[in-house]
Amino acid sequence: MTIRIKRAYEKPEKEDGIRILVDRLWPRGISREKAGIDRWLKEIAPSHELRRWYGHAREKWPEFRSRYGAELKQRPELVDELIRLSRKGTVTLLYSSKEQNFNNAVALKLFLESKMKRG
Repeated sequence: MTIRIKRAYEKPEKEDGIRILVDRLWPRGISREKAGIDRWLKEIAPSHELRRWYGHAREKWPEFRSRYGAELKQRPELVDELIRLSRKGTVTLLYSSKEQNFNNAVALKLFLESKMKRG
């Protein structure tokens, strides 16, 4: 039961397990084959409005996580699918942002882990 996070531009590795792109937009300048993306779950990404509002402004991170969590609660089937996959093996959530610590993949991972702890 492992959820990893990785930039879509990083080289795929065997340890990544299932590689799932969780951005609404495809990463610029990279092919699906080169990125080694197994699935693209753009529906689980933050809404366009939320993504634009956040703009990777660190001071908005707590509020972004809260708003994104509210959006994720509206997509229980996708959340449950990611949890099921992670219980079977490693899942790597891929993102394209240059921001490594405050992006939607990090927020999604935290949300999923919190949900798994609660049962």
